[in-house]
Amino acid sequence: MWRSSITSSLKKISLSAPACQTTQGVTRPLLFHFQCFSTTTTSPSTSISASQSPTLTSDPLKSGLGFSGKSDGIRAFASTSTAAFSVSSLAPAKAWDVVRLARHYGNCYSELSKARLSMLVVATSGTGFILGSGSAVDVAGLCWTCGGTMMVAAAANSLNQVFEVNNDGKMKRTRQRPLPSGRISIHHAITWASSVGIAGTTLLACKTNMLAAGLAASNLLLYAFVYTPLKQIHPVNTWVGAIVGAIPPLLGWAAASGDISINSMILPAALYFWQIPHFMALAYMCRNDYAAGGYKMISLLDASGQKTSLVALRNCLYLIPLGFFAYDWGLASGWFCMESSILTLAISATAFSFYRDRTMQKARKMFYASLLYLPVFMSGILFHRISDDQQHLDVNNSHKFPEILSHSGTSVDDNDDHTEVRTRQINGGPQRRPPVAYASYAPFPFLPAPSYDAYS
Repeated sequence: MWRSSITSSLKKISLSAPACQTTQGVTRPLLFHFQCFSTTTTSPSTSISASQSPTLTSDPLKSGLGFSGKSDGIRAFASTSTAAFSVSSLAPAKAWDVVRLARHYGNCYSELSKARLSMLVVATSGTGFILGSGSAVDVAGLCWTCGGTMMVAAAANSLNQVFEVNNDGKMKRTRQRPLPSGRISIHHAITWASSVGIAGTTLLACKTNMLAAGLAASNLLLYAFVYTPLKQIHPVNTWVGAIVGAIPPLLGWAAASGDISINSMILPAALYFWQIPHFMALAYMCRNDYAAGGYKMISLLDASGQKTSLVALRNCLYLIPLGFFAYDWGLASGWFCMESSILTLAISATAFSFYRDRTMQKARKMFYASLLYLPVFMSGILFHRISDDQQHLDVNNSHKFPEILSHSGTSVDDNDDHTEVRTRQINGGPQRRPPVAYASYAPFPFLPAPSYDAYS
């Protein structure tokens, strides 16, 4: 019986041997992949070491599964996987460093360029371009003009900060700029300003015309090399800065039309007279800062503020006839004349309030009113502008309705010499009258007396 039990046991073992071999063939690759996975996901300190290799070879299970001669291969695979994991982990870090570096220099360039002020300059240049375009606006030309103006304005503002780095470091509102705070070097700022200035001028010369490029280059030189040093010499710097601010709309007009006419001076005149009360309010509110920075502003020599407020009020009053000139010279409709007059009287009221009560609160109120005035004025003149097609339509209507002229007491004549007379009376007023002569009726008595012999 004992022998028979042993015999049966041996038969069972022999019968189960193929199954065992089959199981070994299945489990060997699974365990190998599991070992590789565990090796790649552990740190180098937990990888297979030389001291662990005897344990691995002496293990009968692993020895039976075929791992006894492959410990060196596992270690090589583990080291390769660890190196690959380290490289892949460094890639996001380097990408994040590039993003942070780009963000840093982007902020520095934006502050050097005074992005919001430059955008205002671009808006005035674009408005001048549309006004000078007539009935059809070249959208591509408008984009090129705005882009070139933005580059030149950025260059001018950057050079302004390069020259005033020591002064800005002494003022509270400017000491955190990129140059005084040391976030960017002076040589880097000069390189940036030179690059964008040359690029902007070249862009205007190639895509618009040389007149616009010349105005942009001259404005850059005037702002950086005349207005900037003059701020530390004499209070007249405010009026020179007003000229700088008045050139961009003239640049836009020249880019669109290729020339400069008397109508192109309306928007620059508005910019010039508007900047004086704007700067006077700012100089009064920040006079302690300007004194600390070493700037020669009119508010520093006017302790009571009377002269500062009077200059602001006087230049607000100079804005009143501009709406009428725009209407009379055929640039805008009569609605703009009325709206411009109301708007100018509103800002003049804030200036008069500042003149009567020279306090910080009144100066701030006039400053906010000046910020509101410019976009409303430009929007109004764009909305009510008269295109060339409308002007030609008025002339054609004068030939279709000659009976209207009989009610005004003017004889109807078919001669071409009287065409302009008929057009003026149909429109209810003078049309395209010589602006210089007509301006003698405005508060400019030094201009020559008007002569309308050609119109009688």
